[in-house]
Amino acid sequence: MSGTEIAPPGLGGRGDEPGASGGSGGGRRAARRGDRSRDREPARGGVVLGAVGVLGELLITAGVLLLAFLAWQLWWTDVESNREQAQIVQEQGWDEPLAPLDAPDGPAIVTPRYDEPPVPDEPGYLTTFASMRVPRWDGEPTRTITQGTDRPNVLNPLGVGHYEGTAMPGGVGNFALAAHRTTYGKPFNRIAELQEGDPIVVWTEDTWYVYRVTSSQIVMPDDVQVIAPVPDQPGAEPTERYITLTTCHPMFSARERYIVHGVLDYWAPVSEGVPAELAEVS
Repeated sequence: MSGTEIAPPGLGGRGDEPGASGGSGGGRRAARRGDRSRDREPARGGVVLGAVGVLGELLITAGVLLLAFLAWQLWWTDVESNREQAQIVQEQGWDEPLAPLDAPDGPAIVTPRYDEPPVPDEPGYLTTFASMRVPRWDGEPTRTITQGTDRPNVLNPLGVGHYEGTAMPGGVGNFALAAHRTTYGKPFNRIAELQEGDPIVVWTEDTWYVYRVTSSQIVMPDDVQVIAPVPDQPGAEPTERYITLTTCHPMFSARERYIVHGVLDYWAPVSEGVPAELAEVS
C-alpha cells in the first residue's frame, strides 16, 4: 500500500495512540495489515488444495479396493470353489461311474428301468451323497450334491445343496436342490438354457436317476411352494417323483429365484454302464 490512506472517520484518533506519529503512522499500520491479509490468502488456498488431493487419493483407493473385491467375488471364488469341489469328486470317486465313457469301443449303455427305484435314506447334514450332470450344459464338470442349503458350509464351498426334508433321489415327492448361478463355482449358471424334455442325470454310489425337465418359472424368494412335495401345490399328496432346481435371478442379483421342475424318467444300476443321455455328449 502507498501509505497515503487515512483512517475512516469515527475510529477515534489513532494518531493519539502511543507510538503513533500522525497520519503517516496510521498508513503504515494499514499497509502492514494489508500485507498480512495477502499472506493469509495463499495459506487458505493451500489447505483447500490439500484437502482436495487427500479426497482424490481416498476415492482412488476406494475404487481399487472395489475392483479387488469384484475380482475376488466374481473370479477368485469360482477358482476356489471349483478346486474344492473337484477335489471332493476325485477323493470320493464320483466320476468313476463315468469311466466307461472313455472306453475305446464306447461305453456300455444301461437299460432303462421304470419300476420302483431304490431310494437312499436322507443323510446327515453336510454329507455328500450324490452327483449330477446336465447334458445340456456340455463342458460343465460333475457337481456333487450335499445335504443342506446354507451358504457358508454348503453352497459356497461345496456347490449343490439338498433342501433338508425334501425327497431323496428317486423318491416320491420333490427332490429339491439349490446352487449359485454366479460366483462360488456357479453350478447352476446355465439354468436358463434348459428346455422341456432335457435330461438331468443324478447318481448315487449304486443308482442312476434320469429326470426330464417339465417346466421353468421365476418366483419371489419367499415362494417356498416351489419345493413342496407337489410343486406349487402345498398340501397335495405326491404321486410323482419330482426334481426341482432353484437359483438366484436375474444374474448377479438375488431379487428373484429361477426355478426348473422335472420328473423321473427312469433309473438303472450304476454297475450296468452309463445312461445314453451322458454317452451322447461325451
